Amino acid sequence: MTATRFRLFPAVTAPLFVALALLFSVAPAPALETIRTDSGLRYADEKNGGGRRAAPGDLAIVRYTGWLYEYGDKGEQFDASGPGKPFTFRIGAGRVIKGWDEGVVGMRIGGKRILVIPSELAYGKRGGGDKIPPDADLIFEIELVDLR
Repeated sequence: MTATRFRLFPAVTAPLFVALALLFSVAPAPALETIRTDSGLRYADEKNGGGRRAAPGDLAIVRYTGWLYEYGDKGEQFDASGPGKPFTFRIGAGRVIKGWDEGVVGMRIGGKRILVIPSELAYGKRGGGDKIPPDADLIFEIELVDLR
């Protein structure tokens, strides 16, 4: 049996090795430092807004995206406000999950916040329809568009 050698030219191999090195050396995004409340909610402000702070009783107008929280990161996306169609709710009225009622308080208009919501402050043991299983922790990106 005769061994056959293939000779790769430097003009081909150098760019190939550089591309492979870049592909496999991508650093993970830095984790945001979160604040943990007594209830277990964690949050981090990605962007501070301006104006007054959201308080219980305010009508909050938000844009959001929600994911399952899996292995310390975003899992499957299960919901989002539509483009040009923000979501409105009265803070503290119990019309949304507890994690939202608590997590939006203190935001300023134009601010963006990440909420990591334990299942007890979300849908708990019952889950949320066919997209949120029982006992699921959730992560939301919320932008406070306006307050009324």
